Amino acid sequence: MSQIFRDLLRKIGSGEHTSQSLSREEARLATELMLRQEATPAQIGAFLIAHRIKRPTPAELAGMLDAYDALGPALPPIAAPYPVMVFGVPYDGRSRTAPLSPVTSLILSAAGCPVLLHGGRQMPTKYGVPLVALWQALGVDWTGLTLPQVQQVLAQAHLALLYLPLHFPLAEGLVAYRDEIGKRPPLATVELIWCPYRGAATMVAGFVHPPTEARFWEALALRGGERLITVKGLEGSCDLPRHRTGIVGIGRPGTEPERHLLHPREYGIAGPEIPYHTLAEWTAQTEAVLQGQTGEMAQACQWNAGFYLWQAGMSTSLGAGMALAETYLQEGQAAQQLEWLRQQVAQNSQITSI
Repeated sequence: MSQIFRDLLRKIGSGEHTSQSLSREEARLATELMLRQEATPAQIGAFLIAHRIKRPTPAELAGMLDAYDALGPALPPIAAPYPVMVFGVPYDGRSRTAPLSPVTSLILSAAGCPVLLHGGRQMPTKYGVPLVALWQALGVDWTGLTLPQVQQVLAQAHLALLYLPLHFPLAEGLVAYRDEIGKRPPLATVELIWCPYRGAATMVAGFVHPPTEARFWEALALRGGERLITVKGLEGSCDLPRHRTGIVGIGRPGTEPERHLLHPREYGIAGPEIPYHTLAEWTAQTEAVLQGQTGEMAQACQWNAGFYLWQAGMSTSLGAGMALAETYLQEGQAAQQLEWLRQQVAQNSQITSI
């Protein structure tokens, strides 16, 4: 048993009236002890549920991110005309609404803005479809690439995904606790604002509840950062809704975020969200959009990609970004980007297997 961890656990788990928050350094130490499994399973489970009840402070989140930076993977800078967009989405996936981020990522990367994603296999508590499964359905399998190969694909194709079981096994070792405690632990919040890239980057973090968004801004203000976009997205993702006003915050951590209310009706694309039923159905819908087919799914993809093209600096307005996204779909650049990505990932996977 770790006596050091026991003291940290006692500090946050003493009850409503006597518990205390950890300092940033204490939160870093506690997270490192959990990642290394130097704390016992009983201690780790108790810490995660106690912290879930207490809710992490911005300083604690900053300390947890410090531990992720110290023990986790990080890609070095690449040469690119735009900062890398790092998307933070819930690792436990999507179960109700069709994910749009693969098409958004293909359009952005085809236009020259690199995209970095990260996530794991299907996991608790939602057990929704994870990013890696969506890409596998499109013919891109990230699960066999080494970290240097991921770096190479990012540099060449301007799109990559860090796969938790392979690239950050220490964090993967804590996934089982999510199911055992039956709740998303504070680490699920950390993942949304983790940036495993060391060059110029724009962080994009999805959220559901406003207090979570406030913690994002305060935690990253303590750590520093170039630019942050927070999105009240579908199921906590970075996908903008069409059935309601989109709420986003944009700015540099440490400054007051610029608030945008995005009204789909003003752009003629308001409507119900596209439901997610099966991976096969989603794949057919996505491939149809990439082949230039119009309809609800295409509109949703243009809405999202248009926003991020605008925020990347590739268009002067959201409307102009949507028009550019439509062009990339109709003229086939997004589909060509998918084929290029398939080739790059397949070539690197073959090198690994030799």
